[in-house]
Amino acid sequence: MEKFTRIIKLIGKEKFELLQQSSVTIVGLGAVGGHAMEALARAGIGHFRLIDFDNIQLTNINRQILALTTTLGKPKVEAASERILTINPDCTVEALEIFAAEETMEQILAPAPDLLIDAIDSLNPKIQVLAAAHSAAIPIISSMGAALRTDPTKIRYGDIFDTSNCPLARMVRKRLRRRDIGRGISCVYSTEKVDFEYQIAEPEENAPLHADRGRTRNVLGSLPTLTGIFGLYIANQAILQLSSEK
Repeated sequence: MEKFTRIIKLIGKEKFELLQQSSVTIVGLGAVGGHAMEALARAGIGHFRLIDFDNIQLTNINRQILALTTTLGKPKVEAASERILTINPDCTVEALEIFAAEETMEQILAPAPDLLIDAIDSLNPKIQVLAAAHSAAIPIISSMGAALRTDPTKIRYGDIFDTSNCPLARMVRKRLRRRDIGRGISCVYSTEKVDFEYQIAEPEENAPLHADRGRTRNVLGSLPTLTGIFGLYIANQAILQLSSEK
């Protein structure tokens, strides 16, 4: 317990015990999801389910906390699991190297976690996860677009239907409406204006394809500071929610 002394001093032993008893599923362990995972592990979350299909690439090093010269080529879920258990060996971790899709949704969401964190950077899987979790009444914190931003003072937290100036959030809202899903999904987003249309993206040269999906990467400039703040903001909201009295 000594490693968590400062958290206990701030929120109290009873609320910290709620964190220890909490189960968090993180889908997407890139620049945002990795930082959210790191902070929650250091906050004493007791159980993680980690979802990511990718391996760590050289181009991840500028912004992803899991990306080191020593972890290149390693599955992100494997690197994440090792990191969490190095921070807190008493934690339990489920590491699922799977693609977020309709056929894997039961693995992702069952049994239901206390909170689902969506840090997916692809539109279709993101919508599938958000819709399924919303339908199952699982609390959600979702990340909207962190790339292309440079102003941390424009980062906000709120319902996805209250967002502005975020091309990704606009596309997500449109897809959610098609599924008759309205308010009720919380997210971290930026109000900073960017000149970008979400549908138009440049495929990254030599980017690996998912064997069964044919998905390429989108090359969008990003700062390690902004993507990190997104992840830490998500983790902060998660800590506040999970440590509140049920």
